[in-house]
Amino acid sequence: MKREKEIREFVKERYAEIASEGDSCCPSCACPPDLVEQAKSMGYSEQEIRSVPEGAVMGLGCGNPTALAGLKEGETVLDLGSGGGLDVFLAARKVGEKGKVIGVDMTPEMLEKARENAKKGSHKNVEFRVGEIENLRVEDDSIDVVISNCVINLSPDKLATYKEAFRILKPNGRILISDLVTEGELPEDVRRSFEAWAGCIAGALEKQEYLNTIKKAGFRDVTILAEHPLGEPGMDDRLTGKIISIQVKAYK
Repeated sequence: MKREKEIREFVKERYAEIASEGDSCCPSCACPPDLVEQAKSMGYSEQEIRSVPEGAVMGLGCGNPTALAGLKEGETVLDLGSGGGLDVFLAARKVGEKGKVIGVDMTPEMLEKARENAKKGSHKNVEFRVGEIENLRVEDDSIDVVISNCVINLSPDKLATYKEAFRILKPNGRILISDLVTEGELPEDVRRSFEAWAGCIAGALEKQEYLNTIKKAGFRDVTILAEHPLGEPGMDDRLTGKIISIQVKAYK
């Protein structure tokens, strides 16, 4: 429990720093072009990037969950670890005025940034709440779709997170999760590194274990819709080919 608390606090502090750095990204303003390219490499289109408020694209994530979630007008969506609000805003456009999107994040600085972005974009059908994804302040059977983008790997208790997602979903509700998993063993020093936890590496489960965790939480029809190896400049050579980005869909 002590280590779990230490991991959570380190991750929280790291993402508070990211939120406070002030980097903003929209193709029509003076923003770091590498963030735009990162977003494109994760599956976001130029149109999607242009459609969100300045500052919502932060170069975080490992996929585009809204692209594969099959969101429908009028649905209620919840984003686990919503950060600056990118996926919340994209989902909000898909569910329309009759729908609603709730973003949950444990980092006050991220929530402040997301709420500012919501005001810039005049989004009326979004809400951002403080909370930990293992213990959501959301009613049972109240959500149509749960999405998340490279956040659940940061949780020290992934089974609790998926149980919470299952609890809040309506019957036949669905999840669409972009996340990182591993193939093969990671070096012990990487597993124990707080920096590697915050970098979405140390907390990643082996792929089959990850899928089994989702099933153990109660979900059915657990399916990988897309996957590809993660490769980044400067990545530890020992990790080459071992870190996999996946997009998973499942139903309650």
